[in-house]
Amino acid sequence: MPNSGLMPIGVFAQRSGLTSSALRFYADSGLLPPAEVDPASGYRYYGADEVARAIALRQLREIAMPLAAIETVLDVGADEAARLLDEHVAKIVDDAATARQKAAVVKSALGGHAPGVLIAMLKGPVLADAVEQVLTATAHEPGMAVLAGLHIEASHQAIALTATDRYRLFTRTLMPARPAEQTWVGTTDGDDLRAAVATVRRSALVRIEAVPHGIWLRIPEREDRHCRLLSEDFPEHRLMLASLGEISTRATVSKDLLLLALEELSGEHVALHVSDHGVNVRPSNDEDPGVQLPATVTGGALQIRFEMTTLYPAVSTAICPEVMLDLRGHDGPVTIRSADRGDLTTLAMPVRFDHSA
Repeated sequence: MPNSGLMPIGVFAQRSGLTSSALRFYADSGLLPPAEVDPASGYRYYGADEVARAIALRQLREIAMPLAAIETVLDVGADEAARLLDEHVAKIVDDAATARQKAAVVKSALGGHAPGVLIAMLKGPVLADAVEQVLTATAHEPGMAVLAGLHIEASHQAIALTATDRYRLFTRTLMPARPAEQTWVGTTDGDDLRAAVATVRRSALVRIEAVPHGIWLRIPEREDRHCRLLSEDFPEHRLMLASLGEISTRATVSKDLLLLALEELSGEHVALHVSDHGVNVRPSNDEDPGVQLPATVTGGALQIRFEMTTLYPAVSTAICPEVMLDLRGHDGPVTIRSADRGDLTTLAMPVRFDHSA
């Protein structure tokens, strides 16, 4: 008779999420042997202390870890197990990226598509910087893949890159080294572009070609990179930009000083008190005197409050030493741009200013 503290394989299967057949396989493999086997019936019984190992085994199989690696992960210390998990996930990500690029080449060959249409020829370092800056405003949200994408509008004169997570909107306009063959509009996968940035940055010139399911980054003497096209419609950002209200206050302040003040604050929110004396940066509560920054201010005094994760990236991506803040009241979108260059423009949404916060 089995120990009364043990459970039959059916009960253990329910608690661990593994099927009985899987448990038999893992027992025969030596990964998860039962605590006891009835010599007469052959029934297998498991102890409660084996449930955690069984669950971990199931979870590791769900991320396609080989059995040999699973045995090592389950039998080493926590730090070494974490390192092995990181290595496994990194390999999966690399393999997926490689497969995606190869699939794009195969699809193009099978479909018999004509060569891509040139939509821009850009300096690699300039394009890489612009992509990194604009993609700061992306977000991965279930059911809204377009918020993780980069919207491209190519004309004969310029190419505009735009991204938004609904709380921030970054847009940068670049002048191509060679005019586009035709106008083009589409939203590309942001993760594909991120993966290509390092290669793009090391290239003198990058040719961007539009194809039916995405764009190709043609990179001389390096491997070309394919970026998928997203099917969802990008938010109507042009209408939003056109409908912005009047600017009530403008402040021009040192980018480095503003970033330093933000870095020294604690908490998730930051308040800007803009007046003739400059820009005061403080936590959202009024008890802290904050940091007073010199600034050139026109218009009325204003207090405005932001999420730190909204304001800091918007300021840090500015191109020049000084940033210009165009304010539209305490609850209107703020335009943030470099004071002497307008090719990168950011919209940042404030949050409700609560004096009791």
